[in-house]
Amino acid sequence: MLHLATSISDLTDELVGVFRDPAILIGIPLAVLGAVFMSFGAQYQHRGVQKVEAQTAREGTAGLTGGQLVRLLGRPSWVLGTVMLGLAIVCQLAALSFAPLILVQPIGAISLVITTLLNARISGHKPTRRSIIAIALCVGGIFVFVTVAALYATDRGVSDPQLITVLLILLGVVVVLGVLWVTLRKRTRALFYIVAAGIVYGFVATLAKVVISRIKSGDFEWLTVLCVVGLLVGTAMGAYFVQTAYSSGPPDLVIAGLTVIDPIVAIAIGLAVLNEAQGAPLGAYIGFAIAGALAIAGVFQLARYHPQVVSESQEIPIQRGSGAGDPHPSTGSIRLTEAVSKVWPEPPVKDDERRPR
Repeated sequence: MLHLATSISDLTDELVGVFRDPAILIGIPLAVLGAVFMSFGAQYQHRGVQKVEAQTAREGTAGLTGGQLVRLLGRPSWVLGTVMLGLAIVCQLAALSFAPLILVQPIGAISLVITTLLNARISGHKPTRRSIIAIALCVGGIFVFVTVAALYATDRGVSDPQLITVLLILLGVVVVLGVLWVTLRKRTRALFYIVAAGIVYGFVATLAKVVISRIKSGDFEWLTVLCVVGLLVGTAMGAYFVQTAYSSGPPDLVIAGLTVIDPIVAIAIGLAVLNEAQGAPLGAYIGFAIAGALAIAGVFQLARYHPQVVSESQEIPIQRGSGAGDPHPSTGSIRLTEAVSKVWPEPPVKDDERRPR
């Protein structure tokens, strides 16, 4: 109990530092900017994938083909989305250099809210009460999860045996996901690709941290090279799953999976393999379990009750756009959607359909 009180006191001191340390005040806007870039980048990449599917007259739900991946490079919307996602990563890394994880990670989760509003404006599928509850579970769960991690996790050096363990687990994950994709890809839906990408990117985040640390310390040997290889393989595999997920589901569902599963996997690796929470009380692990379960439940609920998914899979007529009648004035989600339409009435990048030659 005393340990918990001390940890809470340390956390309070860290949060109070927001108003004392000018560097943290730089980190917060960078984290917000990164969330905005991630939201718009996801929307543009999703638009590019949809255009390529229409151009090739072939759905990518079973996996994008090599030809479709090449065609993505010729879509202005997809290229712009990729650039924006790159800027989002830069902003997040820069934010972490100014502000602690406990502030940056929850702020990054607001990209899910922004993406939801943008997608509602573009697709005409307004958020429902169930989808809003699912989003709240995602954001709230990951906020609590990261907060508990900040209370008890400590940054430790990664030993060679621990790093080998992480690489072996990643190898097993890649093999399992690859086998599942080959055998089930004609029956899988967006949720599989979203979960798979989140898991892989969790390992990518861990390996990136290790590689950067070892390069800074001048410890660049064969094991570091293997980390770089694993980092590149994981990045490529995760990127492919994300692009395929865009062809199977809405962009806000993809962002929900990434903002929830990615950090949970990365923190789980730190807890189980790297012993970053050694000595933490049982209550901390219970907190991890409850918060993680709530966040993951939010992803599954969003995959089930997202209005666009319901409309397209069950052909339920859902009001689209602003010409289908006046919305009920008391619906908060509709008011938010209308607010976004005033800020971004039309997509600023024209990516009109090109007829195949």
